Amino acid sequence: MSSFKDLRIVDNFYQTSLFFPMPTVLVSTLTPDGKTSIGPYSLVSPYYIAGREYYAMLLNCRNSSNTAQHILRNGKCALNFITDKRKYFKEAVRLGWPGDTPEEKMKNCIFTLEDGLADGERPKVVSEAFQVIECTWMRELDGADKDQPGTLDGYQPPYHDFNGITSEFGATFILRVDKILMKPKYYNSIVNGVKAYNFPRVPVDYGYRDSKNFWYTRFRRPIGELLPMRKTTTQSVMYAADRIDDKIKFTPEACAMLVNVPRIFLPTVLKGCVQWARENGVTLITEEHMKIINDKRNKEKKRG
Repeated sequence: MSSFKDLRIVDNFYQTSLFFPMPTVLVSTLTPDGKTSIGPYSLVSPYYIAGREYYAMLLNCRNSSNTAQHILRNGKCALNFITDKRKYFKEAVRLGWPGDTPEEKMKNCIFTLEDGLADGERPKVVSEAFQVIECTWMRELDGADKDQPGTLDGYQPPYHDFNGITSEFGATFILRVDKILMKPKYYNSIVNGVKAYNFPRVPVDYGYRDSKNFWYTRFRRPIGELLPMRKTTTQSVMYAADRIDDKIKFTPEACAMLVNVPRIFLPTVLKGCVQWARENGVTLITEEHMKIINDKRNKEKKRG
């Protein structure tokens, strides 16, 4: 006999039928007259994370929302991640009330806006955010380039499978990552090594759960759990490295630096090393080259 009960699946199941932890993100977009509007969202997640010519995020929202209509119009947005201050979350809940115009939402908004770093006409970003992802909607995917703003009482079929207008009242946007903006404190922690004390105070929310409240939890100190180390041998790394490219090779010392890479990821790591070697005119990857490659933030350090 099962120890679980069968809970009915209904609309907005992630909120009404689950305890589903989500981020709290303020999506800034441009109104038709070029002003910045903010809408809070939690259905935001990474989408393209590797192996493509660009990286992407995924945003799900109501297609009649100000956010969706603005993205349909000009394709630009910024994902602003706020900390767990009570007044910030309270303002996010206020900004999320459906039916208010951008002017009504932004009239007494407590958040400060500033220019981002990506090129072109874009919405401003939230100064209080600890990180921001500036994005462009990839409207050409799934034939969504013909989707237009202006319908507020439900779009008619046919619908797209994964991008643009996906149902009568729903929209999904695949958003190319143009820039990642990070406040200096957290930029430095990523570049120099993250410790428990220098994580941002990230809130986790559970969305709408009853007739009165949105629920969220405040940040607690993160706990680091050591990865299980299953070392392979230098000889097995060399075997794989010798077969990854017919011109670019690895020294034994370079291969020794990859013995901690899980076997399933080794081909991808080796291909990345080979790509770096091609870009830098290297035909024999040495230990010194590997140190440069392993420092994924090397260029950022030089700029900073």
